[in-house]
Amino acid sequence: MMRLWGRKSSINVQKVLWCLAELGLKEGQDFERIDAGLHFGINRTPEFLKMNPNGLVPTLMVGDLILWESNTILRYLAKEHDKNKRFPSDIHAQYNSEKWLDWQLGTMWPALRVAFLGLTRTPEAERNDVAIQKAYQNTNQLLGLLDQTLSTQPYCSGNQFHIGDIALGLSASRWILLNNTFPKQTGARADLKNIDAWLKRLEKETYFNDIAEKELNIIK
Repeated sequence: MMRLWGRKSSINVQKVLWCLAELGLKEGQDFERIDAGLHFGINRTPEFLKMNPNGLVPTLMVGDLILWESNTILRYLAKEHDKNKRFPSDIHAQYNSEKWLDWQLGTMWPALRVAFLGLTRTPEAERNDVAIQKAYQNTNQLLGLLDQTLSTQPYCSGNQFHIGDIALGLSASRWILLNNTFPKQTGARADLKNIDAWLKRLEKETYFNDIAEKELNIIK
């Protein structure tokens, strides 16, 4: 049985849980999940660090294979455990999806992360309000690129849902939650109608609603 370490409030763990759900793999039946990270601890123990020297979640064990980095885990699951062909195998769809997967990690998330950590992990008296709003507004601009792509296709990879939609769907959801929770600090959220329509498709056609957080996990 697969073993997955990570708390459900982690966006990176949510990516993996969403992918597992799409593949029809159920917690307690097909994989075991162990809460780890933040107040759950575990991730700084010698045993955990031997598996994942970064001390971060998610970490996935399948037999003698140990994986960390959430997007790598998504790639592995889609390639090795998609028995029901949930994700398209066409090479164009795969790499159209994966370019957005890398964009989420290397371009979009670093911008949004500044606002997220500043608002949900930093005491109010210690916040850098200018940096937070600048980061959020930068995210508005970056997501405009995704919105433009979604004006001509329903999903990141083209006509079918793929793992790139998982990473970006959760990130876009958090972008909305930040503005809903801290509208003054973030400034206005960009009106990106194609992203709004895409998120509604994800809610209707995938396990998005079962996995995505409904409110921010604020720790100060």
